[in-house]
Amino acid sequence: MRMTGNTIFITGGTSGIGRALAEAFHKLGNTVIIGGRRKALLDEVVAGKPGMHGVELDITDPAHIDRAASRLVEQFPELNVLINNAGIMPFDDAAGEIKEDVMHATIATNLLGPIRMTSALIGHLKSQPNAVIINNTSVLAFVPLASTAVYSATKAALHSYSLSQRFMLRETNVRVREIAPPWVNTDLIYKSGDPRAMPLDAFIAETMAGLATDADEVIVESVKPMRDNPGAQEHALVHGFNQALVDDPIPVA
Repeated sequence: MRMTGNTIFITGGTSGIGRALAEAFHKLGNTVIIGGRRKALLDEVVAGKPGMHGVELDITDPAHIDRAASRLVEQFPELNVLINNAGIMPFDDAAGEIKEDVMHATIATNLLGPIRMTSALIGHLKSQPNAVIINNTSVLAFVPLASTAVYSATKAALHSYSLSQRFMLRETNVRVREIAPPWVNTDLIYKSGDPRAMPLDAFIAETMAGLATDADEVIVESVKPMRDNPGAQEHALVHGFNQALVDDPIPVA
């Protein structure tokens, strides 16, 4: 991927991985637009950063997505990179009742949001000579975390969608790439400094290096064995992974 000279839109760009990616790409001289629901926070992130802009976006609202896409195309006609990053990760209980609002919010944000956002911009991206869609999934797309069953399922679905999307765009100027983060020390779960969580700066450095290559999937070295999970031993690996977290739980605020 070309790492400079892009105009990049990142959903969920006001915190965590999204904000860190936005700042990393901005430092390389790209024009970066971040999307988020809270205007005050958008203004705070872009303040003092010429070439970085904010667009209000509720990724769960199809009408809001269409309005944001129209504004992006009008104000940033050279837009050529879309990073579908926005996501939420509520804990749930697949052995019990999962509340309707939790299910709907997670699916609307993590799966329907990227599909809708890409659909709204795909015509414009196809018109660009060198365009990229980056879908942010998770290592949990390959080895689900049982206590976030709906989240893990949405990320597995987005991985599958990315495979189909990549094939369907194979004869266009649009590349489809995927990043699948491990547990990174952000506030997606709870920013606790847990030693099992990868430091955000280390994750961003390794991910940016991977994006500079031609790899379709950019996965940090430490989680490649989990990416290789599907196969005859899948059940044992998933059980062992989740049992380890039962024995030493993830801290929750």
